[in-house]
Amino acid sequence: MARIKEYDENEVLQKAMVLFWKQGYEKTSMQDLVTHMGVHRRSIYDTFGDKHTLFMRALDHYEEVIGTKIDSQVKPLNSVKQAIRRLFEIAIYKNEKKPIGCLTVNTAVELSLHDEEVAEKVVDSFSKTEKLLYELLLRGQTLGEISNHHDAENLSQFIHNSLVGLRVLAKTSDDKEKLESIIDMTLSVLD
Repeated sequence: MARIKEYDENEVLQKAMVLFWKQGYEKTSMQDLVTHMGVHRRSIYDTFGDKHTLFMRALDHYEEVIGTKIDSQVKPLNSVKQAIRRLFEIAIYKNEKKPIGCLTVNTAVELSLHDEEVAEKVVDSFSKTEKLLYELLLRGQTLGEISNHHDAENLSQFIHNSLVGLRVLAKTSDDKEKLESIIDMTLSVLD
């Protein structure tokens, strides 16, 4: 007779995501996951598989969380410049419930050189962000809000690179004035 789950799968996946985000993949043990998720080891294996499979599910969950945030806080903005600024601000402002920085960027640095499956997921995530930026830039150029003197594809790659760098810097600096100045300088290329 199968046991009934006594936990919400999305809730415990969220907890795993946050733990991996804080500690990284390598420093997170199965015992850490058991303790942090509040679920028995056997239940983790039965529901999510091994640590690597759980980590991949946590990365997918992170993408969903960020996608929801972008859909609600970035895409609805009428000003393209404000939408791009908001994307950057999401990266630098702390949230008490989530670690600072970006799980995808952390994962890229920690694992993508020696884990092909992770590398594919990181590349896919980065490509989605570049595509979002590209679409915003094209819209801004069409509306006359953004200068046409740069190729939108090259500009989206440049801005994405700056966003990734800012996500790393946000982990090491609490100087919001400095981080906002970097955003201002990066976005000045849009004029």
